[in-house]
Amino acid sequence: MVEILSRVMIGREKRILSLVREYFELEDLVEIKKRLIGTGFIGGKSVGMLLARNILRKDPSFDWSAVMEIHDSFYVGSDIFYSYMVQNGWWKLLMAQKTDEGYFDVARELKQKMLHGVFPDEIKEQFQLMLEYFGQAPIIVRSSSLLEDAFGNAFAGKYESDFCVNQGTPEERYRHFEEAVRKIFASTMNEDALTYRLQRGMAQQDEQMALLVQRVSGSHSDRYFFPGLAGVGLSYNTFVWQKGMDPRAGMLRIVFGLGTRAVNRVENDYPRIVALDAPTVKPYTKPEDIKRFSQHEADVLNLRDNEFQTLQTAELLREDLVAHLNLIVEEDKEAADYLRSVGRDAKQAWIITFEELLSATPFVKTMSKMLKTLEQVYRYPVDIEFTVNFTASGDPRINLLQCRPFQTKGHYSRVELPEKISRSRMLIRQDANFMGGSVYQAISRVIYIDPRAYSGLPLTEKHEIARLTGKLNRRIGKREAMPTVLLGPGRWGTTTPAMGVPVTFSEINNMTAIGEIAYQDGALIPDLSFGTHFFQDMVEMDIFYMAIYPEKEGVVFNVQWIKKQPNILADLMPDDARFAGVVRVCDVRAKDVRLMSDIVTQKMICFLGEAGRP
Repeated sequence: MVEILSRVMIGREKRILSLVREYFELEDLVEIKKRLIGTGFIGGKSVGMLLARNILRKDPSFDWSAVMEIHDSFYVGSDIFYSYMVQNGWWKLLMAQKTDEGYFDVARELKQKMLHGVFPDEIKEQFQLMLEYFGQAPIIVRSSSLLEDAFGNAFAGKYESDFCVNQGTPEERYRHFEEAVRKIFASTMNEDALTYRLQRGMAQQDEQMALLVQRVSGSHSDRYFFPGLAGVGLSYNTFVWQKGMDPRAGMLRIVFGLGTRAVNRVENDYPRIVALDAPTVKPYTKPEDIKRFSQHEADVLNLRDNEFQTLQTAELLREDLVAHLNLIVEEDKEAADYLRSVGRDAKQAWIITFEELLSATPFVKTMSKMLKTLEQVYRYPVDIEFTVNFTASGDPRINLLQCRPFQTKGHYSRVELPEKISRSRMLIRQDANFMGGSVYQAISRVIYIDPRAYSGLPLTEKHEIARLTGKLNRRIGKREAMPTVLLGPGRWGTTTPAMGVPVTFSEINNMTAIGEIAYQDGALIPDLSFGTHFFQDMVEMDIFYMAIYPEKEGVVFNVQWIKKQPNILADLMPDDARFAGVVRVCDVRAKDVRLMSDIVTQKMICFLGEAGRP
């Protein structure tokens, strides 16, 4: 019976099904069926969450029930997605979208229509019964497509999730929920999602969208609702930043408040990055950087205004609002001294570091064991999302929201780097601050966006540079035929052009390697946001990443060599030749340029081979 129900509700992926057979009882599947709206599969995200919880529950070496919150979830079956398409007369349009000619063009039209459709009456009734169950508790509606969170295909951040603050009249709450469902269904037609599927050979596969509806984990604080902290955990640390750290120990990326700031790249704000084998070691070295590279804003649900909000952390970090504040913050001594000097209360001068949580509670040990237990059963590195709330005595309680396999190509191999290379032949050399494992790659093209020139552009032209990057990306075609390194200022994929180049992932997905260059004058700083959807994309697409700090001791960045090479931008993009002073495109096939890195020694180098010697 477990086998039959698994094939009806869980999915078709063989490795996942084999784990379900081992860790699910008949009662587990019956409980899922009780909470299933409609019919069909519950989708990858729901399966991953339930499977991880069952693996931990059956672990005899640790009492997980003592440190974990229970979940409260409903599942919207994948068949409802097709019912929605048929109900609104879009089936022919969906079939047209699956053709080569209509893949992107028809998707744009279909996406707009899907934001305004109606649901069958019997489905509406089931939605309303579910909302009656939750009452006015905040909920989150999460994508859980058939292909999502599978081995090798995470679809990280490709589809929408939506918080429903869930206040107001039953009619208002239902309207907001329906809008969330439409939004997530329509996100199957997002260009980034379609590009991802096309690049991974899944364009013609059946991609129905199921949904996971969960009670939001957190507590009331005045008019706000949020958890004590939230984060992402990786059982393999793809981006160790210091020699001696063990990538296999794993890492966390944690934030105060809702976890949206942990999975997304946010502007001018920094979560706490935790290497689980060295939890108190930070990715920066100067004491004065502690405040700068900390979290200054938090995401919360405002119950009074019935909306998702981003607030300054200073508004929330009060003992009457946040229980066990000492586990989250430490005093900002500089700010406190200043406040005292002007006769003001210094209690509000805090920096979010989680130092006490990491050093004085079992939290790090518990998260490390959780990640290793799941990795051992999956026989594959894993990526989890979680929240943490605190008991009255200050003990952390973990709510495991998501678990999926995490791809780590080239992370267990060695590459012997050449020992004696003259500085004149080096383009880039550094220790650590790269991600992508051990590589040996010949490079055919270098695209360089000059940080100083980019900083001086008006806002509209910064967006044009992003679109130009996308055009150059499309010209690459197959990555293997034209291995390309893309170098630019600050953060790739930012939404704020002052912080970097605002590309979408589909505008850089053909690159072999990407470098983020720190440029102090323009405050363009790489965001070492390992654990975010952006970095998950790069790992899955096998794109090598480096954060380049030219002023840092021991780092070589030979920008003068790049500037001496002929710029072929005007040949490739005549209409964009006016940007030749900002964007340099160098054909280096005759220069024997090689990119090499070794994950074990944490060294990387990009250099000219013998044939390209100056």
